[in-house]
Amino acid sequence: MRIVFLGADAFAVPSLEAIGAHGRDICAVVTQPDRPAGRGRKIRPTPVKLKAKEMGLSLLDPEKVSARESVLRIASLRPDILIVVAYGQILSAELLGVPALGGINLHASLLPGFRGPAPIARALLEGATETGVTTLWMSERVDAGDIILQRRAPILDDDTEGSLTSRLARDGAQLLLDTLSLVEQGRAPRRAQDHAEATWAPKLKKRELEIDWTWPARRIANLVRAASPFPGCYTCHQGKRLKIWRTAALEVEDDKEPGTVTRLAAEGFTVQAGEGELLVVEVQPESGRRMTGSAYAHGHRLTTGERLGAKPPQPPGSAA
Repeated sequence: MRIVFLGADAFAVPSLEAIGAHGRDICAVVTQPDRPAGRGRKIRPTPVKLKAKEMGLSLLDPEKVSARESVLRIASLRPDILIVVAYGQILSAELLGVPALGGINLHASLLPGFRGPAPIARALLEGATETGVTTLWMSERVDAGDIILQRRAPILDDDTEGSLTSRLARDGAQLLLDTLSLVEQGRAPRRAQDHAEATWAPKLKKRELEIDWTWPARRIANLVRAASPFPGCYTCHQGKRLKIWRTAALEVEDDKEPGTVTRLAAEGFTVQAGEGELLVVEVQPESGRRMTGSAYAHGHRLTTGERLGAKPPQPPGSAA
């Protein structure tokens, strides 16, 4: 069975490795073009491109994979099936019609829940205790095709977007191998999704990354987990951004205003939330390095009663 593999993000790398290690015929890998990334905005290849080069595979990196030229190029490879994992572009009906068997997608949720580009971050933000991976037959509607196989996975209390992504990537690679075996045997199921049960998982927006201290402490802690290791969420202290990297929600009742620093401790410092308090364990000041909450409190003279989240004061006569 001739396979064209489409992927870009690190989540797709274990799947590409697994397919290659099991002797599958990968006739080409399609990935995104090199783009600026990181703080220095240097041009970098995708993790999938790096892995494909290491494996000695043929590479394509079209700007638009569904453009006529790209479709014809892929068709010339005579693939039997397309495998799509964390690729980042929507495939046209023309492209999906190229291989005899169509396309299979690996998605990092238990569909129909959390369709879309950020299922792992959204599951963490919503406080889900379980997620998983799904293989599905691709259709023109994003993540809406018939389900082939699913595997459940717990969300651990200390999971971040990074740790959960790594674990699901490994689970997904094995699920994809199981799926390919069924496809080769002609036994791959087609279970229609209940579209009425579908939920959407868009990428975290910039405005969502600023901590709202009126939220319950548990939801703030979930935001911290969902935004780690990238892009990170933040609050303001002394007129500057303070990134928050590790926290714990505490079920403590107090009458302080949300955002008020309530206690300094060896583990960090606590902040009043809309419900409960948040223990801040690890932070990163603007233009600084990551450090413990206690080290930050000492070095920046954080005191109980201070309010986090307040914007820098406006100069006299400025617009509100």
